[in-house]
Amino acid sequence: MNKLSGRLQDALGSVDDDRIKQEFALFAQKIDVDEELSRLSTHLSEVRRILKAGGQVGKRLDFLMQELNREANTLGSKSVSTETTRASVELKVLIEQMREQIQNIE
Repeated sequence: MNKLSGRLQDALGSVDDDRIKQEFALFAQKIDVDEELSRLSTHLSEVRRILKAGGQVGKRLDFLMQELNREANTLGSKSVSTETTRASVELKVLIEQMREQIQNIE
């Protein structure tokens, strides 16, 4: 942290430590994906529950696919690593495949 802080101060000139800490905190908030991962898990649990319950499930599942896609998009937009970006793209592909299947059962 001290090495990074020193490099940032050198690069930015006369920026104080409080400003650097504030910027780090903001950056950490922007890239935090815990909430998106939690929502993805919750939506997947709901998909499983609906599938087990049976009956007319098409509209509910279609709505959940929209929600899953929204979280996958947000995950991708917050990504700072190629691994997370790849996972987001793969999620979106799988969600679209599930959506196509769901439309066949409506």
